[in-house]
Amino acid sequence: MNIRYELTKNKKVKPDYNKLGFGQYFTDHMFLMNYSTEQGWHDARIVPYGPLALDPACAVFHYAQEMFEGMKAYKTKNGDIQLFRPMKNIERMNRTNERMCIPQVDPDDVLEAIKAIVRTDADWIPEEEGKSLYIRPFIIATDAKLGVHPSHTYLFAIILSPVGAYYASGINPVKICIEREYVRAVKGGTGYAKVGGNYASSLKGQEKAESMGYAQVLWLDGIERKYIDEVGAMNVFFVIDGEVITPALNEGNILPGVTRASTIELLKTWGIPVTERRLAIDEVLTAAKEGRLNEAFGTGTAAVISPIGELNDDGTKHILNNNEIGPISQRLYDTLTGIQWGTVEDTMGWTVKV
Repeated sequence: MNIRYELTKNKKVKPDYNKLGFGQYFTDHMFLMNYSTEQGWHDARIVPYGPLALDPACAVFHYAQEMFEGMKAYKTKNGDIQLFRPMKNIERMNRTNERMCIPQVDPDDVLEAIKAIVRTDADWIPEEEGKSLYIRPFIIATDAKLGVHPSHTYLFAIILSPVGAYYASGINPVKICIEREYVRAVKGGTGYAKVGGNYASSLKGQEKAESMGYAQVLWLDGIERKYIDEVGAMNVFFVIDGEVITPALNEGNILPGVTRASTIELLKTWGIPVTERRLAIDEVLTAAKEGRLNEAFGTGTAAVISPIGELNDDGTKHILNNNEIGPISQRLYDTLTGIQWGTVEDTMGWTVKV
């Protein structure tokens, strides 16, 4: 892939890296590439970060044909820049593309584009512990006409953002509210794809949870309202009687997280029992009441591992593990972040140098 470079002459003033938050600041450049039926993917370029010029009739605005991904770049203590399992994200990207009738993108080209934009803005990668450079690839449909059908033209973009902890509480346990009124996804829908529509449908429940002082929503299945799907921005795990249980992916309504997969692989190498299956919310609540719910945590690129300290079920509060991080959550967090930042040996072969 030939990438054309148009570098900015007016670099931004970097923010205070002690007050980054998540996704609030963006680097000097972005990667762009276009698609048309006649030319395929073409005109790969790195240009100054800035607004996109789009027709008001653009298909993405009216029919939500789009997708996005999320991953991070890390700077190690010896100055290396590395990615964490990028090909897993790229594989998921193309699965989403297939579901959304978006043309496949060559995986090697995507990885090359990610490395190129990260190298271009490498001076934005935080070196402070716990901080990283968030990478957001996305594709939008750009046909400028109305009508419900797949677009014939697309824009692929990658933007970068230096970030700190996803939750203000950091690694401290978060409070989660069980959502029984609204649903996020159903079997046969787009729950397994990483698309904006899944998150748009979650906003009402998230707004309700936040108004009650809770960080995220625990979503139940959209048919029986009985089985656990995932947390708003994370996959979810429960440790019951020493066994780690996470909802299975075979219904197609749960996002197959890269951190989720990595967590399962690590637990298996450690000899900790881990099971993927349908998990009823009543089973979890019963275990909590009986003191058998040892700990719970969410997994995701943004938060990595986020322990859950409280579950709220229509006003009934269940405190988990004395609202403290559990030993499995802590070990997973230490190992995953250690591999990502290069302080723990990567015996799994998960990191890729930029």
